[in-house]
Amino acid sequence: MTRDRCEVNWIVETPGADAVHGHVRWDPAHSFWNGGMLLAALGLAPFFTTPAAVVTGIAVTGAMLLLGHSVGFHRLLIHGSFATTPALRAFLIWCGTVAGMSGPLWIVRTHDLRDWAQRQRLCHDYLAHRRPMLVDAWWQLHCRLDLDHPPRFDISALEASPFLRWLERTWMLQQLPVAGVLFWVGGWPFVVWGVFVRVALTVHGHWLVGHLAHRRGPQHWQVTDAGVQAHDVPWAGLLTMGEAWHNNHHAYPGSARIGLHKGQSDWGYAFIRLLERAGLAWDVCLPADLSGRADKLVRV
Repeated sequence: MTRDRCEVNWIVETPGADAVHGHVRWDPAHSFWNGGMLLAALGLAPFFTTPAAVVTGIAVTGAMLLLGHSVGFHRLLIHGSFATTPALRAFLIWCGTVAGMSGPLWIVRTHDLRDWAQRQRLCHDYLAHRRPMLVDAWWQLHCRLDLDHPPRFDISALEASPFLRWLERTWMLQQLPVAGVLFWVGGWPFVVWGVFVRVALTVHGHWLVGHLAHRRGPQHWQVTDAGVQAHDVPWAGLLTMGEAWHNNHHAYPGSARIGLHKGQSDWGYAFIRLLERAGLAWDVCLPADLSGRADKLVRV
Protein backbone atom coordinates (compact mmCIF):
# COMPACT_ATOMS: atom_id res chain seq x y z
CA MET A 1 0.00 0.00 0.00
CA THR A 2 1.46 3.37 -1.07
CA ARG A 3 0.80 5.94 1.61
CA ASP A 4 0.46 9.68 1.20
CA ARG A 5 1.55 10.92 4.59
CA CYS A 6 -0.85 13.85 4.48
CA GLU A 7 -3.92 11.82 3.61
CA VAL A 8 -6.10 9.59 5.77
CA ASN A 9 -4.54 6.40 4.53
CA TRP A 10 -6.61 3.80 6.31
CA ILE A 11 -9.92 5.08 4.89
CA VAL A 12 -10.84 4.50 1.26
CA GLU A 13 -13.11 6.67 -0.86
CA THR A 14 -16.68 5.76 0.04
CA PRO A 15 -19.51 7.29 -2.03
CA GLY A 16 -22.24 8.59 0.25
CA ALA A 17 -20.11 8.59 3.39
CA ASP A 18 -21.48 11.19 5.78
CA ALA A 19 -19.55 12.70 8.69
CA VAL A 20 -22.58 14.48 10.18
CA HIS A 21 -25.40 12.07 10.92
CA GLY A 22 -25.02 9.40 13.56
CA HIS A 23 -25.73 8.41 17.14
CA VAL A 24 -23.52 8.58 20.22
CA ARG A 25 -23.82 5.31 22.11
CA TRP A 26 -22.38 4.06 25.39
CA ASP A 27 -19.23 1.97 24.90
CA PRO A 28 -19.19 -0.46 27.86
CA ALA A 29 -15.63 -1.80 27.39
CA HIS A 30 -13.90 1.58 27.27
CA SER A 31 -16.29 3.12 29.80
CA PHE A 32 -15.56 0.48 32.43
CA TRP A 33 -11.85 0.62 31.63
CA ASN A 34 -11.49 4.40 31.75
CA GLY A 35 -13.84 4.84 34.67
CA GLY A 36 -12.37 1.91 36.56
CA MET A 37 -8.81 3.17 36.20
CA LEU A 38 -9.86 6.61 37.46
CA LEU A 39 -11.76 5.20 40.45
CA ALA A 40 -8.90 2.84 41.31
CA ALA A 41 -6.38 5.69 41.11
CA LEU A 42 -8.46 7.99 43.30
CA GLY A 43 -9.38 5.25 45.74
CA LEU A 44 -5.98 3.58 46.15
CA ALA A 45 -3.44 6.38 45.77
CA PRO A 46 -4.13 7.89 49.25
CA PHE A 47 -3.21 4.54 50.85
CA PHE A 48 -0.38 3.42 48.57
CA THR A 49 1.82 6.46 48.06
CA THR A 50 5.55 6.72 48.62
CA PRO A 51 8.01 9.19 47.09
CA ALA A 52 9.60 6.37 45.10
CA ALA A 53 6.20 5.23 43.79
CA VAL A 54 5.29 8.75 42.65
CA VAL A 55 8.61 9.18 40.85
CA THR A 56 8.27 5.76 39.25
CA GLY A 57 4.71 6.48 38.15
CA ILE A 58 5.73 9.76 36.54
CA ALA A 59 8.69 8.11 34.83
CA VAL A 60 6.65 5.20 33.43
CA THR A 61 3.90 7.59 32.32
CA GLY A 62 6.41 9.73 30.45
CA ALA A 63 8.09 6.71 28.89
CA MET A 64 4.82 5.22 27.60
CA LEU A 65 3.62 8.58 26.29
CA LEU A 66 6.91 9.17 24.49
CA LEU A 67 7.76 5.72 23.16
CA GLY A 68 4.22 4.43 22.81
CA HIS A 69 1.51 6.98 22.23
CA SER A 70 3.50 9.73 20.49
CA VAL A 71 6.16 7.80 18.56
CA GLY A 72 4.84 4.24 18.30
CA PHE A 73 1.13 4.79 17.69
CA HIS A 74 0.80 8.29 16.26
CA ARG A 75 3.92 9.06 14.24
CA LEU A 76 4.81 5.49 13.24
CA LEU A 77 1.71 3.30 13.04
CA ILE A 78 -0.88 5.87 11.96
CA HIS A 79 1.07 8.37 9.87
CA GLY A 80 4.15 6.37 8.86
CA SER A 81 6.29 9.46 9.37
CA PHE A 82 9.44 7.35 9.70
CA ALA A 83 10.57 3.77 9.22
CA THR A 84 12.44 1.51 11.62
CA THR A 85 13.44 -2.11 12.16
CA PRO A 86 10.69 -4.74 12.64
CA ALA A 87 11.79 -5.43 16.22
CA LEU A 88 11.84 -1.77 17.25
CA ARG A 89 8.54 -1.13 15.46
CA ALA A 90 6.94 -3.96 17.42
CA PHE A 91 8.35 -2.67 20.71
CA LEU A 92 7.14 0.89 20.11
CA ILE A 93 3.65 -0.29 19.16
CA TRP A 94 3.59 -2.50 22.26
CA CYS A 95 4.47 0.58 24.32
CA GLY A 96 1.55 2.36 22.65
CA THR A 97 -0.76 -0.44 23.74
CA VAL A 98 0.62 -0.30 27.30
CA ALA A 99 -0.12 3.44 27.37
CA GLY A 100 -3.62 2.16 28.08
CA MET A 101 -6.05 3.85 25.71
CA SER A 102 -6.88 0.81 23.57
CA GLY A 103 -5.47 -1.64 21.06
CA PRO A 104 -3.62 -0.56 17.90
CA LEU A 105 -6.41 -1.33 15.41
CA TRP A 106 -9.00 0.55 17.48
CA ILE A 107 -6.62 3.50 17.77
CA VAL A 108 -6.10 3.59 13.99
CA ARG A 109 -9.83 3.49 13.31
CA THR A 110 -10.68 6.09 15.95
CA HIS A 111 -7.91 8.47 14.88
CA ASP A 112 -8.58 8.22 11.16
CA LEU A 113 -12.36 8.55 11.45
CA ARG A 114 -11.86 11.80 13.35
CA ASP A 115 -9.15 12.95 10.95
CA TRP A 116 -11.34 12.22 7.92
CA ALA A 117 -14.40 13.88 9.47
CA GLN A 118 -12.59 17.06 10.46
CA ARG A 119 -11.49 17.54 6.86
CA GLN A 120 -15.09 17.53 5.64
CA ARG A 121 -17.07 20.75 5.36
CA LEU A 122 -19.33 19.59 8.21
CA CYS A 123 -19.01 16.84 10.81
CA HIS A 124 -20.73 15.54 13.92
CA ASP A 125 -20.13 17.41 17.18
CA TYR A 126 -18.56 14.25 18.65
CA LEU A 127 -15.84 14.29 16.00
CA ALA A 128 -15.24 18.04 16.32
CA HIS A 129 -15.11 18.18 20.16
CA ARG A 130 -17.76 20.86 19.77
CA ARG A 131 -19.89 20.18 22.84
CA PRO A 132 -19.23 21.67 26.33
CA MET A 133 -16.32 20.15 28.22
CA LEU A 134 -18.27 17.80 30.52
CA VAL A 135 -20.43 16.50 27.68
CA ASP A 136 -17.39 15.98 25.49
CA ALA A 137 -15.59 14.17 28.34
CA TRP A 138 -18.50 11.74 28.72
CA TRP A 139 -18.72 11.20 24.98
CA GLN A 140 -15.01 10.67 24.35
CA LEU A 141 -14.19 8.59 27.43
CA HIS A 142 -17.35 6.51 27.75
CA CYS A 143 -19.11 6.46 24.38
CA ARG A 144 -18.58 5.87 20.68
CA LEU A 145 -20.13 7.43 17.59
CA ASP A 146 -21.97 5.20 15.13
CA LEU A 147 -22.33 7.14 11.89
CA ASP A 148 -25.37 6.32 9.78
CA HIS A 149 -23.19 6.23 6.65
CA PRO A 150 -19.56 5.81 7.71
CA PRO A 151 -16.58 5.66 5.38
CA ARG A 152 -15.00 2.29 4.67
CA PHE A 153 -11.71 1.33 6.26
CA ASP A 154 -9.04 -0.79 4.65
CA ILE A 155 -6.70 -1.89 7.42
CA SER A 156 -5.98 -5.26 5.85
CA ALA A 157 -2.25 -4.49 5.87
CA LEU A 158 -2.44 -4.11 9.65
CA GLU A 159 -4.80 -7.01 10.22
CA ALA A 160 -2.36 -9.27 8.37
CA SER A 161 0.00 -8.94 11.33
CA PRO A 162 -0.55 -11.65 13.98
CA PHE A 163 1.27 -9.42 16.46
CA LEU A 164 -1.13 -6.50 15.97
CA ARG A 165 -4.15 -8.79 16.11
CA TRP A 166 -2.83 -10.24 19.37
CA LEU A 167 -2.32 -6.78 20.87
CA GLU A 168 -5.84 -5.82 19.80
CA ARG A 169 -7.34 -8.85 21.57
CA THR A 170 -5.25 -8.48 24.72
CA TRP A 171 -4.71 -4.74 25.09
CA MET A 172 -6.12 -4.62 28.61
CA LEU A 173 -4.05 -7.63 29.68
CA GLN A 174 -0.83 -5.93 28.56
CA GLN A 175 -0.85 -4.10 31.89
CA LEU A 176 -0.24 -7.38 33.72
CA PRO A 177 3.46 -7.87 32.90
CA VAL A 178 4.08 -4.21 33.69
CA ALA A 179 2.24 -4.57 36.99
CA GLY A 180 4.22 -7.72 37.77
CA VAL A 181 7.56 -5.99 37.28
CA LEU A 182 6.43 -2.97 39.29
CA PHE A 183 5.20 -5.17 42.15
CA TRP A 184 8.50 -7.06 42.19
CA VAL A 185 10.44 -3.79 42.35
CA GLY A 186 8.35 -1.78 44.78
CA GLY A 187 5.19 -3.57 45.88
CA TRP A 188 1.65 -2.22 45.67
CA PRO A 189 2.56 1.50 45.73
CA PHE A 190 4.50 1.01 42.49
CA VAL A 191 1.56 -0.85 40.94
CA VAL A 192 -0.94 1.82 41.95
CA TRP A 193 1.16 4.68 40.58
CA GLY A 194 2.72 2.79 37.69
CA VAL A 195 -0.54 1.32 36.37
CA PHE A 196 -3.76 2.82 37.76
CA VAL A 197 -2.63 6.43 38.17
CA ARG A 198 -0.62 6.29 34.95
CA VAL A 199 -3.46 4.99 32.79
CA ALA A 200 -5.99 7.37 34.37
CA LEU A 201 -3.71 10.34 33.70
CA THR A 202 -3.02 9.17 30.16
CA VAL A 203 -6.60 8.64 28.98
CA HIS A 204 -8.04 11.70 30.70
CA GLY A 205 -5.10 13.90 29.74
CA HIS A 206 -5.36 12.76 26.12
CA TRP A 207 -9.03 13.70 26.07
CA LEU A 208 -8.41 17.11 27.70
CA VAL A 209 -5.66 18.15 25.31
CA GLY A 210 -7.68 16.88 22.34
CA HIS A 211 -10.71 18.87 23.49
CA LEU A 212 -8.76 22.10 23.96
CA ALA A 213 -6.81 21.64 20.72
CA HIS A 214 -10.06 21.89 18.76
CA ARG A 215 -11.57 24.76 20.74
CA ARG A 216 -9.11 27.57 21.42
CA GLY A 217 -5.46 28.54 21.42
CA PRO A 218 -2.71 29.84 19.10
CA GLN A 219 -2.75 29.11 15.39
CA HIS A 220 -0.17 29.56 12.65
CA TRP A 221 -2.21 28.02 9.84
CA GLN A 222 -5.70 27.12 8.79
CA VAL A 223 -6.31 24.24 6.39
CA THR A 224 -8.44 25.23 3.42
CA ASP A 225 -11.73 23.35 2.96
CA ALA A 226 -11.49 21.72 6.41
CA GLY A 227 -14.55 22.19 8.57
CA VAL A 228 -12.61 21.80 11.83
CA GLN A 229 -9.40 23.71 12.53
CA ALA A 230 -6.81 22.93 15.19
CA HIS A 231 -5.09 25.00 17.86
CA ASP A 232 -1.88 24.60 19.80
CA VAL A 233 -2.04 23.94 23.56
CA PRO A 234 1.26 25.50 24.71
CA TRP A 235 1.14 24.47 28.39
CA ALA A 236 0.90 20.81 27.33
CA GLY A 237 3.69 20.80 24.75
CA LEU A 238 6.25 19.22 27.06
CA LEU A 239 3.79 16.93 28.85
CA THR A 240 2.52 15.43 25.57
CA MET A 241 5.99 14.94 24.04
CA GLY A 242 5.15 17.50 21.36
CA GLU A 243 1.68 16.28 20.46
CA ALA A 244 -0.01 19.41 21.82
CA TRP A 245 1.27 21.52 18.91
CA HIS A 246 -1.86 20.36 17.17
CA ASN A 247 -2.22 23.25 14.76
CA ASN A 248 1.15 22.28 13.31
CA HIS A 249 0.00 18.68 13.03
CA HIS A 250 -3.14 19.60 11.10
CA ALA A 251 -0.94 21.67 8.79
CA TYR A 252 1.59 18.87 8.19
CA PRO A 253 -0.04 15.58 9.28
CA GLY A 254 2.73 13.32 8.01
CA SER A 255 5.62 15.18 9.58
CA ALA A 256 7.67 13.36 12.20
CA ARG A 257 8.37 16.76 13.71
CA ILE A 258 5.34 18.45 15.27
CA GLY A 259 6.97 21.25 17.29
CA LEU A 260 7.95 23.43 14.34
CA HIS A 261 8.47 26.88 15.83
CA LYS A 262 10.96 28.40 18.23
CA GLY A 263 10.30 27.33 21.81
CA GLN A 264 8.03 24.41 20.86
CA SER A 265 9.46 21.36 22.63
CA ASP A 266 9.05 18.07 20.80
CA TRP A 267 10.51 15.10 22.65
CA GLY A 268 8.87 12.72 20.20
CA TYR A 269 10.85 14.14 17.30
CA ALA A 270 13.99 14.34 19.44
CA PHE A 271 13.69 10.61 20.10
CA ILE A 272 13.20 9.87 16.39
CA ARG A 273 16.29 11.96 15.60
CA LEU A 274 18.22 9.94 18.19
CA LEU A 275 17.10 6.73 16.51
CA GLU A 276 18.08 8.17 13.13
CA ARG A 277 21.60 8.99 14.33
CA ALA A 278 21.90 5.43 15.65
CA GLY A 279 20.84 4.00 12.29
CA LEU A 280 17.54 2.73 13.73
CA ALA A 281 15.22 5.17 11.93
CA TRP A 282 15.18 6.34 8.34
CA ASP A 283 12.87 7.92 5.78
CA VAL A 284 12.02 10.54 8.41
CA CYS A 285 9.39 12.89 6.99
CA LEU A 286 9.53 16.65 7.62
CA PRO A 287 7.31 19.49 6.35
CA ALA A 288 9.78 20.23 3.53
CA ASP A 289 9.20 16.70 2.23
CA LEU A 290 5.43 17.20 1.91
CA SER A 291 5.34 18.72 -1.54
CA GLY A 292 2.21 20.65 -2.34
CA ARG A 293 0.99 20.78 1.23
CA ALA A 294 1.62 24.52 1.48
CA ASP A 295 -1.03 25.07 -1.21
CA LYS A 296 -3.69 23.87 1.25
CA LEU A 297 -2.61 26.20 4.06
CA VAL A 298 -3.45 29.80 4.91
CA ARG A 299 -1.20 31.66 7.36
CA VAL A 300 -3.06 33.33 10.23
